Amino acid sequence: MSERYVSLAEIRELLKEESEKDELLVSQKSALEHAQKVSYLSVEDTESLIAELSEMEKVNDRIAVKIADILPKYPSDVRAIFYKERVDLTPEDIRQILDAVAKYIN
Repeated sequence: MSERYVSLAEIRELLKEESEKDELLVSQKSALEHAQKVSYLSVEDTESLIAELSEMEKVNDRIAVKIADILPKYPSDVRAIFYKERVDLTPEDIRQILDAVAKYIN
């Protein structure tokens, strides 16, 4: 069994599919409601954004998924996502991340 990070868009779709087959548990219903409220991109767009972000040197898979879930609009948002990482982001790195996100939210 392998592990991978899952975006909110993918969680939303998985829970929707499951709700059509069966009754969801209370925690699953809550997770679905949350995902529907805060996930703005389709699964395909989210996967494309994650792939684009993952190509950047300072962005790992976990951070790419987090960026795709949060969709930062400002440099301070990007710095907050990287706060606990041991990565020195340059203004150019931040601009590249924001430019990638902007392609999907505009």
